[in-house]
Amino acid sequence: MAGEDSREAQRGDNHEESSPLLKANDTKICSKAEAKAASIESPPAAEEYGWTADGLPVSHGSVIGEPIGRNQWNSGLFSCLGRNDEFCSSDLEVCLLGSVAPCVLYGTNAERLGSAPGTFSNHCLTYLGLYFVGNSLFGWNCLAPWFSYSSRSAIRRKFNLEGSFEAMNRSCGCCGSCIEDEMQREHMETTCDFVTHVLCHTCALCQEGREIRRKVLHPGFNAQSTVVVLPPREQTMGRK
Repeated sequence: MAGEDSREAQRGDNHEESSPLLKANDTKICSKAEAKAASIESPPAAEEYGWTADGLPVSHGSVIGEPIGRNQWNSGLFSCLGRNDEFCSSDLEVCLLGSVAPCVLYGTNAERLGSAPGTFSNHCLTYLGLYFVGNSLFGWNCLAPWFSYSSRSAIRRKFNLEGSFEAMNRSCGCCGSCIEDEMQREHMETTCDFVTHVLCHTCALCQEGREIRRKVLHPGFNAQSTVVVLPPREQTMGRK
């Protein structure tokens, strides 16, 4: 009996070793496992893009990789009387304020940008104090531009306007080689904003005033729509 059992066990082992079905099943299991492992791939790493100082991505165009386009100012730096359009009266007001009361013009520009309570008085009074100190000690308004040039940078960033450095680089192409990234370009633009306010202070304030009045409503202006309901007209019955 023991000999017969050992023979049957050997036959079973030989049958398992020589069975093609078992080999096929093992091959199918291995192939499924390999296919599943191959299908699970690590997700591609997110592409990194640079960011400008105002939080906009460098490649923020219609297609990834397309450089962002800058908008042009509505009027030039030396366009004192503005443009002959629907804002011509506002441009004349800006020119008058810039010539007579630059502190008021700067305060209104800051008020439209900030739209917070007390913005006008805080900026206007601070500018007025620096104006009097600069004229008293040095004979000209040399201190107020150190305080007011930041408004030009804020307007340029808010409306994505072309800066003085970028315009100079576009016209002559002599300064682009020294700029490595957008952060360095933004520093150069801020420096150009400061130089513009120091050398052409009144013209810079007027240009900013014309630009912001075309794009931002005054905070005190009630822009809510008003619905006027008219009573129905008196109806009369016609006689035959």
